[in-house]
Amino acid sequence: MKIEKEFTAANGYLAVLVLLLVVLGSLGLIIFAKIISMIVVLVIGIFCFTGLQIVNPNESSVLVLFGRYKGTIKENGFFWVNPLFVRRKISLRAKNFNSEPIKVNDKVGNPIMIGIVLVWRVRDTFKAAFEVDAFEHFVLIQSEAALRKLAGHYPYDNFEDENANITLRSGGEIINSRLEEELRERLDMAGIHVIEARISYIAYAAEIAGAMLKRQQATAVVAARSKIVEGAVGMVQMALEQLEAKEIIDMDDEKKAAMVSNLMVVLCSEESARPIVNAGTLHH
Repeated sequence: MKIEKEFTAANGYLAVLVLLLVVLGSLGLIIFAKIISMIVVLVIGIFCFTGLQIVNPNESSVLVLFGRYKGTIKENGFFWVNPLFVRRKISLRAKNFNSEPIKVNDKVGNPIMIGIVLVWRVRDTFKAAFEVDAFEHFVLIQSEAALRKLAGHYPYDNFEDENANITLRSGGEIINSRLEEELRERLDMAGIHVIEARISYIAYAAEIAGAMLKRQQATAVVAARSKIVEGAVGMVQMALEQLEAKEIIDMDDEKKAAMVSNLMVVLCSEESARPIVNAGTLHH
């Protein structure tokens, strides 16, 4: 039977009382009535004390008898079970795993460093105890595998894949939800419930970080320059329209071209403009 089942154990306090009566009674019969057969009862009574156990809150005890799974005690308290049971305690508390960043390749092949924070707990003690070997280590290995698979499906950003709607850097909740789905599928066989999974760290690997930073800076400069030029063209157009509308000055195409050139230089320059005072006529 490959499913978890709860085991109802005997009350530990009642068991202690009964066992004390058996031990003390058999000891008295040995001493006073000289009944040697009570030695066996005494030994069995003392041995039965090993069946006492305490289950703390959010803990469980998996019980196995001669290779057969008998059940799991999930209720906290003081209990007595068959002393021949092999008992394995499994914590049901939520656990936190914060991985060290690992190097993986994204969808376009760029090496990146990525880390994960995972909150999980044991849901099915049978699967955790018998379906996998060392379930805690299983969680660590499968978390890394899921992270590598996720990184291989998405680019780090859309510099090289401009058609990508979702990237690892900007995907946010979508990336985290897909990471959780991947982990749930992988960890279900171990009886693990994934409470939350999120990418905790992401960056380009050291060998390409410098080049990618320059690329990002160049992209930002180009975008800023484009915005400046767009604004400058609008201002020049407005200036020409205002001059013509108010008939302040009559300019031919050559004068307009010179004015546009001067205004574009002033508006797009990184340094402050240095005006030149013309002491002669307009044409000299």
